[in-house]
Amino acid sequence: MVEDRQEMEKSDLKKMIGRLLCCWTALAGTVVSSQGSPPPPVPAVMQRNYDAARKNHEANPGDTRAAWILGRACFDRAEYSQSMAERGQLANEGIAASKIALEKAPKLAEGHYYTAMNLAQLARTKLWGALPLLSRMEHEWLAAAAIDEKLDGGGPHRFVGLLYRDAPSWPVSLGDKAKARTHLLRAVELCPDFPENYLNLIESYLGWHEKAAAAAARQKLQEVLPAARGKYTGDYWDESWKDWNQRLLKIQAICNPPPEAAHGSK
Repeated sequence: MVEDRQEMEKSDLKKMIGRLLCCWTALAGTVVSSQGSPPPPVPAVMQRNYDAARKNHEANPGDTRAAWILGRACFDRAEYSQSMAERGQLANEGIAASKIALEKAPKLAEGHYYTAMNLAQLARTKLWGALPLLSRMEHEWLAAAAIDEKLDGGGPHRFVGLLYRDAPSWPVSLGDKAKARTHLLRAVELCPDFPENYLNLIESYLGWHEKAAAAAARQKLQEVLPAARGKYTGDYWDESWKDWNQRLLKIQAICNPPPEAAHGSK
C-alpha cells in the first residue's frame, strides 16, 4: 500500500511538472525548441533592439523610458536564449530595469507589465522554484491592467488570462478557468485587431471542448486578419507572424479535419 501510494505521488508530481512547463511556455513566449534540438537563431532585429536599449539605458540610467524599453528588449531577446543560464540572466536584467522604471514612476504600466513578462521568462528556468513567482506575475499584470488595459494589444489581460488558464489550480496555485475566460475575453474586447488575442481565446475554447465558441471566435479572427497583416509589419513582427500562422494552421486542422480524419478511413 505504501509503495502504491508513493508511485501515485510520483505520477502526480510528473503531471504537475508537465503542467508547470506548459504554463511557462504559454506565458513567456512562443519560441520553444523541441527537446534535444538546438535553440533557434537569434533574429537580428531582436539582438539589435537589445543592444541599442542596453546602450541607451547605460547612457541614461535615470531615464524612465530607457529603463522600461530595456525591460521589453530583455524579454524579447530572452525568447531566443541559447541556454537556460542566458535566459535567466536576461530575465533578471529585465526585472532590474523595470524596477528602476517603477522606482521613478510607480504608476507606470510598462514598468509593471515588463516586470511580469521577465518574471515569466525567469519562471521558465525553474520548476518548483517557479511557484512563488506566479503571484508576483499576477500582481504585476493586474497592476498594469488597472493603469493601461490596452498596453501591448491588451497584453496585461492576455497574459494574466493565460496564467489563470495554465497554472495549477487551488490549493497548489492560482489557476482559475472563470478568471481566465474573463481576461482572455477582455483582451479581445479591447484589441480585437491583435491576432494573438483571438488565437489564445480560440485555443482556450478548444481546450475546454467548447467547439461552437471556438468556431465563432475563429470566424471573427478571419475577419480582422487582413487589416492586422497590414498593420503589424516589419522585421519586429515577422517572428510573431511565423508563430501566429503556425497556430492558425493547427486551429484549422482541428476545426476542419479532412474527411478521413473526421470519419475514419474505410
